[in-house]
This record gives sequence, structure tokens and C-alpha cells, in this order.
Amino acid sequence: MKVEATEIEGRKVYSVRGFNSGIARWLNKLPTLWIEGEVTELRRQERWASVFFTLKDPEDGATLPVQMPRGQFDALDLNLGEGERVHVFGRAELYEQRGELRVKALTIERFGLGAHLAALERLKKKLAAEGLFAADKKRALPRYPRLIGLVTGNDAAAKRDVLTHIVQRFPPANIVVAETYVQGPRAAVSIATAIADLCRRGADVIVLARGGGSLEVLLPFSDERVVRAVADCPVPIVSAVGHEQDTPLCDLAADVRASTPTAAARLVVPDIAELRARLVRSRNGLHLGARRAAERHVQRLAATHERLRRAPLLTLERRRARLDNAHARLGALSPIATLERGYAIVRRGDEVVRAADQVAPGDAIAVRVADGTFGATVE
Repeated sequence: MKVEATEIEGRKVYSVRGFNSGIARWLNKLPTLWIEGEVTELRRQERWASVFFTLKDPEDGATLPVQMPRGQFDALDLNLGEGERVHVFGRAELYEQRGELRVKALTIERFGLGAHLAALERLKKKLAAEGLFAADKKRALPRYPRLIGLVTGNDAAAKRDVLTHIVQRFPPANIVVAETYVQGPRAAVSIATAIADLCRRGADVIVLARGGGSLEVLLPFSDERVVRAVADCPVPIVSAVGHEQDTPLCDLAADVRASTPTAAARLVVPDIAELRARLVRSRNGLHLGARRAAERHVQRLAATHERLRRAPLLTLERRRARLDNAHARLGALSPIATLERGYAIVRRGDEVVRAADQVAPGDAIAVRVADGTFGATVE
């Protein structure tokens, strides 16, 4: 609808509503465009249909209100915070009721570091959902690796740190170094290729090492190709990328994370001084154990010898006791013992007289008493 002016005293006069309406229609003819600024005064309420914030120019502090439908804003899942630099794509519009100029945003993207962080967060969620960071997939490092693979830069201090500390801790260690690009657009492919090559060469464990740096410098170690190469590696991998505060995505996929390259060296090989001390302790323990075992055998042999020495005497004593007991029992049952108590044995010829009707008057009999025998005649 065309805005009409009112003629008053030779002047064209517009109402506030008409003026705002005209400006709004004129602004609607402007094209959509990108605007860069820092997010401030972010306001979002569940009951509101829109999200409001202010774009601030970091150079001179100029500000511009921005409005975006809440559904579109939430779908972006940006988790914006105060002071983050963004690119807003939208068009200018006028809130006619108040005559306020603002930008109606159609989409928002992080700029610079914020964009990288957002992309990494999305990749992290994706790979985590696939199980690449699962704790149950982590493998233990070999105790005594036969061959150690090292993926690092060709002139990196990290390489020197790892090699120096491995040799110091365990001089017999065998190490194969795969020098690769560790930053720049060619780094991700180079790192993934080096990992696969070390696996083919028979490495028992692989150390992925790089010194610290900015987020942009360490981006290759969060590249999806590198993370998948680490997760799919058939041998354990120690990630020693950056410093303690740095956490590239390869750290999450690796079997073990080392805070520094030096710490990685301590993880992959044992300390030979500790091994020697442990061997000395084991040898002393075996010597002491053998001596104690020998002493126990000597004590058992002495006890056995004493038992064998005393066994014949004990056997003789037990048999003598049995004989004495048998003698006593036989003595108690002996006819002599009975005769000594006043009894006598009467014989007629060779027969023992047990009943009176076995003899008749005039028969000659022999009577035995305890101390001898005498003859008699039956009357």
C-alpha cells in the first residue's frame, strides 16, 4: 500500500506510521548479505518465538540488533557465547512499531577460530556416535615392544625428545621413524599413510608425536582421516600431540594419551635401571627362597633320620610288651597255676578222671599236685 502524505499549509506531512511503513518497504528491496561482528547481549527465552542478540563491530564498537526465529537458531546448534565472532546472513528490516532498524538473520556461521571449533565439535559428536572413542576399545601397550614406530615431523623437537628419552630409558629399543608433514593441507593424508606403513613394517606400538601449537596448527590431528587411521590401527597408538591443555581428536581415538612427547617415551618402554633393580630383587628372592627350602629339607631329613633310628627300639619295645602280655594271659590259663591254687589232676592210666563213676574200688590212680605226683588206690 502506497504511503500518502497529508497536505497541511502547503507541506506534505507523513504520519509516523506512514513514514515507518515506507522505510520498511524500501528496506525490503535491499538484497540479503553477510555481516560480520561479535555476538553480545544474546537473549533467548523458551516462550519467545525469536532469539535476539546484538552484533558489535570489534574495531569501533558500532552495534546492530539482530533477530532470528528461535526454531532456525536452535537448529544450527551453535552454542554461541558472548564475544564470539560470527557471520550473519540476512536482510535489513524495520520494526515499524518502534522505528528500530535491525537485521533479520537467515543463518549464522562462526568465523575464524569459532568456525573451526564448531566444525570440530560436530565431527567429535559424529565419531563418538560411531564408537571410535569408546573406552572398551582401548588396548594395553606391550610391555617389551620389539619395534616402536614414531610418526613425527622431519625437523621436530618432538622427534628428538621421544628418541632421546626412549634410548635413555631402554637402550636396546628398536625404533622406526616415519617423518611426515605435521601441519598444512598435506599433513592429514601424510600422517594416515605413515601410520599404515608402520603397521605393515611390523611395529608393536606407534607413537604419534608433535609439539604444541595453536588450534589451527594442530588441526591435521583432528582431521577425520587421521582420527579414523588411529582408531583402525591394528596395534596400540600413543598420542603425544601438543601440550597438556591441547586435546586434538586423535587423542580421543588413541589407546593412550601422553601429555607430552617426553611422557610418551616413558609409556612405551620400561626403565632399564628399574628392570635391573627388579632382577636383582628377584635374584635375591630366589636365592633366599632356595636357601630356606634347603634348610626345610635338612630339617625334614634330620627328623626322618631320628624317626628311623628310634623305630627298631620302639618296635622291639612294643613286641616285648605284647609278649609279656601274652605270657601273662597264658600264665593265667596254665594248669600249673590252677594246681598251685590247691587243685589236683587225677589219672587212671592215660585217662584223666573227670567223674567218680570212671573208677572202682581197688583201682590204682595217679594224683598230680603242684609240686609232684603220687599214687593212690580207690577204696
